[in-house]
Amino acid sequence: MTKKKEQKIVVFTNLSPSDNMLILNGIKIASMFKKELCLVYNYPKNKKKKHEQFKVILNSYVFPIKNEIPGLKVSTLLFSERKTDLPEKLSDDYEAIFIIADADKFSKFSKVLFESPIPFLFVNTKSKISSFNKIVLPIDMRKECSDTALWSSYFGRFSKAEIVVVAANDKGKQEQKQIAKNIVLTKKLFQKFNVKHKIYKGNKSSLRNVFEASKLAHISSSDLFVILGSSNLTPLDWLIGLPERKIIKKAGDLPVLVINSLRDNYILCD
Repeated sequence: MTKKKEQKIVVFTNLSPSDNMLILNGIKIASMFKKELCLVYNYPKNKKKKHEQFKVILNSYVFPIKNEIPGLKVSTLLFSERKTDLPEKLSDDYEAIFIIADADKFSKFSKVLFESPIPFLFVNTKSKISSFNKIVLPIDMRKECSDTALWSSYFGRFSKAEIVVVAANDKGKQEQKQIAKNIVLTKKLFQKFNVKHKIYKGNKSSLRNVFEASKLAHISSSDLFVILGSSNLTPLDWLIGLPERKIIKKAGDLPVLVINSLRDNYILCD
């Protein structure tokens, strides 16, 4: 009988001092969701000779964690894979459900996001660890907003976080109808799990809703911003920059959770 694999909270390490804050956030999330913490390093193929050296550094992170938090399961994985293949490999082969990465490295992960069935949390490694207690969630006309609502609800359930929803304000009747439906479903989900929440109607359409919500997250001292990744990608998007790139670039101390709108996302098992 095969042993059931534990769902994992993955931290993409850099094997540098910046890993400290990434790992601390990973510990926070893994402890919150009662999941295994998995430290991952993906090295370039031309660095294969340093495999053992990388392994030693990665393993050196584990002992202090187990010493301080003996009840937390911790593992390591060392890869030399194409970045775009890694999230699916981690989810399919290792039960990864959540990835934490360095916000300063977003450009390296931007294309990976569109292949990932796992949410990416981008954190500022120069900031303090987040409490994940106050969340801002933009809701627009896309049906996939159900994924961002679901992941926000996990923080509400397991961290007792308060969620502030900013609804888009579109002019078209069909768009208004879909946004209203998304809000109703989001509210039902939060009420089902007794998640504390507030819902506001924004001033911007679905195209600008995320930026309006981002401003609210900053001025209200929120400690998590949950967004749905881009849906329709064009060459112009890559030229002028994706909305999520702009959001993360200006996020400062605010952690940003990006959920892929183009893939079915893995869910957290209770």
